[in-house]
This record gives sequence, structure tokens and C-alpha cells, in this order.
Amino acid sequence: GVELTYPEAGAPSLSGVNFYAPSGSTVGVIGGTGSGKTSLVNLIPRFYDATAGTVLVDGLDVREYTFDALYNKLGYVTQKAVLFSGTVEDNVFFGQSAAEKTDASLQAALSLSQAAEFVNKYPEKAAHRIAQLGRNVSGGQKQRLSIARALARTPEILIFDDSFSALDYKTDATLREGLAKELPGTTKIIVAQRISTIRHADKIIVLDRGEAVGIGTHDELMRNCDVY
Repeated sequence: GVELTYPEAGAPSLSGVNFYAPSGSTVGVIGGTGSGKTSLVNLIPRFYDATAGTVLVDGLDVREYTFDALYNKLGYVTQKAVLFSGTVEDNVFFGQSAAEKTDASLQAALSLSQAAEFVNKYPEKAAHRIAQLGRNVSGGQKQRLSIARALARTPEILIFDDSFSALDYKTDATLREGLAKELPGTTKIIVAQRISTIRHADKIIVLDRGEAVGIGTHDELMRNCDVY
């Protein structure tokens, strides 16, 4: 029964949204521009609080967690990849996390995010310097390093807010296959613009003007959801 109305906004950005994501499942979120996709996933880390209804993580209202406890469960990859001046390793391990920062966890995150493909070509490998705002790497490389940063946290829940759009189709597919194989116990919530990115999800939520107009698998939605 989740609703979200932003301050000063006349109408709610989300209304009457209900869905359940079992542990280890993959949930896709799709819809047109302004349909409420980012608003929906922003409720999980409490960037905003729902104005009605309840958001539960592990059965507990997100408002009952301390921020540290909640953030340690989450890996969040934003729509716009943000990199900082420093090495590749600095960027992957940026921010506080309960996860151990070891060379093995660094290599695992780079490998799974498909960033190792270009990082290993640098003479300095993970010690390679990244320019401020990532000006010396491409959009797709930036996005892969942002994904590596979320993976290095070894979270229970991974949230990708349209984070695959800068990747080519092959990298997108390889990355999703790797996530399914390597992280079967991690819950993955993927906001996407391309149907191909989420068509194999266990559940797809179709948003239209802030309402979930369809929830189901790709085949189910092809049969019974006109918006999809």
C-alpha cells in the first residue's frame, strides 16, 4: 500500500504499490519516463520515506533500522555513475561498509562487474589513477566501476537504478548471468529501460504514472499487460 508524495508536489509520485521480493530473487522495474521507477527504489535505502504504507526489509520496517544497519544490507548503483579522483581500488572501496576490504574482494568485484576486462590492461592494474569525475574512462567503464563498488559491499540487496543503460548488450548480458550464478542468495532489484535487461527476472513490475499496472514474469505480462 505504498504511496509517495514529494514535498510541495500536488499529486503522489507513487500510489497503491504492493510487491514482495523473496530473498535471492531478481525483480525488474520498468516503465516510461516519470512513471516512478527511481522513486520506488529510493524508498528502500530511505532517501525518502513513504507517505503511506510500509517498506519492509527482512520483515522489518526500514524506519526501525539505524542507517548503518540498513546501508550494510544494501548495494546501490545510481543512474549516473560517479567516480572520484584516486585509484581504481579507492573508487571500488569508497564509503563505509561492514565488508572486509581485501585484494580478493577487490578482484571478485572487478571480475563480476566486468571491469577487470579493462582494469587488467592498465600497467598499474587496480592502482591506476582515475581522474576527477572519471574523465579518463568511458561511460560504460564508469558504470562498471560503480557496479564493482556496490558488489564490494557484499550486500544482501543490490539495487541497480537504470545502471545498465551505458553498457553494450553483450556486457549487460554477461554481467546479469554472472550476478545470477555468483550471487544466488542476493536479492537483485533492477530498474531498466530495455526489456532485454529484465526479461529473465523472476518478477517484473510495470509502472505507469506511479501505479503498478502489471506484476509478473515476461511471458505473463506479454499476455495480460498492455502497457508492457
